[in-house]
Amino acid sequence: MRHSNEAQNTHIRLPAGRHGLLRETKVHYKTHYCGDLRKGDSGQEVLLAGWVHRRRDHGRLIFIDLRDTRGLVQVVFNPKTAPEAHAVAEQVRNEYVLCVRGTVSPRPAGTENAGLPSGEVEVVAGEAQILNTAKTPPFYINEEVEVDELLRLRYRYLDLRRISVHDRFAVRHRVNKYIRDFLDARGFYEIETPILTKSTPEGARDYLVPSRVYPGNFYALPQSPQQLKQLLMVAGFEKYYQIARCFRDEDFRADRQAEFTQLDLEMSFIDQKDILDLIEELYAGMIPALRPDLKLAPVPFPRLAYDDVMRRYGTDKPDIRYGMELADVTDLGPTCDFAVFRDVIAAGGQIRGFAAPGGAAFTRREIDSLTQFVEDQGGKGLISVALLGEGGIDDLTPEDIRSPMHRYLSMELIKGMAQRTGAKRGDLLILVADEPKVASAALDALRREMAARLNLADPQVAACCFVVDFPLFDWSESEQRWDSVHHPFTAPKAEDLALLETDPGKARSKAYDFVINGMEGAGGSIRIHRREVQEKVFELLGMAREEAQYRFGHMLEAFEYGAPPHGGIAAGIDRTVAFFTGAPNIREVIAFPKTQSAYDPMMGAPSPVSPKQLEELGIAITKSTEVIAPVEGAPQADLQ
Repeated sequence: MRHSNEAQNTHIRLPAGRHGLLRETKVHYKTHYCGDLRKGDSGQEVLLAGWVHRRRDHGRLIFIDLRDTRGLVQVVFNPKTAPEAHAVAEQVRNEYVLCVRGTVSPRPAGTENAGLPSGEVEVVAGEAQILNTAKTPPFYINEEVEVDELLRLRYRYLDLRRISVHDRFAVRHRVNKYIRDFLDARGFYEIETPILTKSTPEGARDYLVPSRVYPGNFYALPQSPQQLKQLLMVAGFEKYYQIARCFRDEDFRADRQAEFTQLDLEMSFIDQKDILDLIEELYAGMIPALRPDLKLAPVPFPRLAYDDVMRRYGTDKPDIRYGMELADVTDLGPTCDFAVFRDVIAAGGQIRGFAAPGGAAFTRREIDSLTQFVEDQGGKGLISVALLGEGGIDDLTPEDIRSPMHRYLSMELIKGMAQRTGAKRGDLLILVADEPKVASAALDALRREMAARLNLADPQVAACCFVVDFPLFDWSESEQRWDSVHHPFTAPKAEDLALLETDPGKARSKAYDFVINGMEGAGGSIRIHRREVQEKVFELLGMAREEAQYRFGHMLEAFEYGAPPHGGIAAGIDRTVAFFTGAPNIREVIAFPKTQSAYDPMMGAPSPVSPKQLEELGIAITKSTEVIAPVEGAPQADLQ
């Protein structure tokens, strides 16, 4: 049993105070944690401190569930045996901070609480003291009820008291500890890198920090420690990691915040397989250690080529817990009189789809909602064909087909599409006809939606895979230049190096992603470590030599001093913890997150600053937006 050192004291003392008994001046608040008490502790005298989770007055006896960071225990106040303690219990309300001295006792038979780890015992109070009172909270802390998110974030310090929320941070601690122990055992050094650094183009907008000492100049908060960890490899630290804070000024999503935490690691004298093997070993050990209830997919995790997953799933983050793989039926389109198919094919588009098992039972309203769903994803619409009746696909008749487009689809075409997608009787054939990128995005979203509606994504399964062989570049029509698919320091595959001169769009990279249950858990690459290759990539990205030297001269120069081959990966700690806790978004596993609109309703940030501060920084505001607190009572700016 875990307990503090004070448990060894023979004399247990309560601190002095107006709400309880005056003891001695030496202060002891607790000898044990509430949630740690068990039947084996029966007969022990204990000192507990925590919050009143729930109070029940039974007329004579008062029962209080006392809560601390490790759980709850029931405390009994009896007016006959401890009248002064009972008088204190009469005063307390929920969320009061209370200190109690008492004796651990088995609960009477039939009153045990199997839902609590401490549910076989109770503490019979001998003394009690109110350490602090509490106002009535703005929402229930002792009940799992839905609370408006803005209200929760406005009073985040209260929201974090809720047991389900609090427990997520116990998991977060264990994730970080497991990672640190794992990497330490494999010879990694934990090294911190600067938060104030140089603004360089890495894909997202930088958060800028003005310099008072150098007026008109700015630091940037790091989007990631990418360049710094590569420089550590040049410095001879062959195995580096840190639990790093990163900052990106970009639009928020469920899995995105302005500031986030990642496991950042880098290794020298390795190749792609070494990184993938390390991450596989990390997660294959961490998942059963932290979530033994989950069924982990077999190791080794599948290593899938980018082109393959885009063809089969329409995304580079495939959820492989279920089937419904995509099929391309574009070549079958010209055999029908459906103008939509003909027009899409003529414009260079695709007809792709999948079979939803049992989906033939969907109602017209459900089909209409799927069509709307596709349109909300940017697609032009949805073609659905329900395959009814008994028998095989070859035996289909017009009476076995239900589709809004049945007049335009021949039986030969329907049978061909059903065979291509693996559809059976009772299934719903779902097709999207659009340009390739739009069709892929719509079908990926639709596939996930169908899996949710059909309960195919088993939450008790952890299905992991790696995606490899990403393209090195993507063509930007708006900028008329190449963009890095990963980042500009990603190395091309050795066999594709010559394509940088002849056909950059066909060059593949040594980039890789780790995917778990359809979520990108980590991403990384083998890095460029030779100056001439890095300069060529900068050139293809439209960066003049002078600009490259200005922005990345420190990297280019370092490569001339014996840079070793190296590579690494960054794993999202917030996303990993969200996976382990089943949280719907990463805000639930960040202690003090921002809202979807990048606002902190608890602190009232961002907020204006005083004219004096701006003057010291040499900054003049030419455009401002008044910050309006979205929750009544949120802090307001004070510019006096």
